[in-house]
Amino acid sequence: MEQKWGIRLIRLAAIFALIGTYLGTHMSGSGSYEYRPIHAHILLVGWLTMFAWGIFYRVFQVKSQKLVTIHGWTAILGVFGLTFGMWFYHINPFHLGDTLTLVFFIIGGTTLLISFALFIVVTFMVRK
Repeated sequence: MEQKWGIRLIRLAAIFALIGTYLGTHMSGSGSYEYRPIHAHILLVGWLTMFAWGIFYRVFQVKSQKLVTIHGWTAILGVFGLTFGMWFYHINPFHLGDTLTLVFFIIGGTTLLISFALFIVVTFMVRK
């Protein structure tokens, strides 16, 4: 199970790395830095964190397969929720209501926070 989640998270990290570097290139070329917080979070939680979690699962075996699955899904939903929520909240490309964009941002961030807390638990459940 860990091997499957490891490669899933690493592949997703690679996609976020491409998106993050594209945004950085776009900002540099256009001279507009409005995407700066979104760019930073895509690279930090989308690329770096997902990659680190993926490597962890490739290296270690965890006693609870259910916890690995729950952590994996909260990680994926949280990263997408936080980064898209930031985009909706800061840029609002679809002219959504302020309340809707704020709620999306908060739910995404909270899901990612839960994922970080679950990862702490996972690290204490590795097989020796």
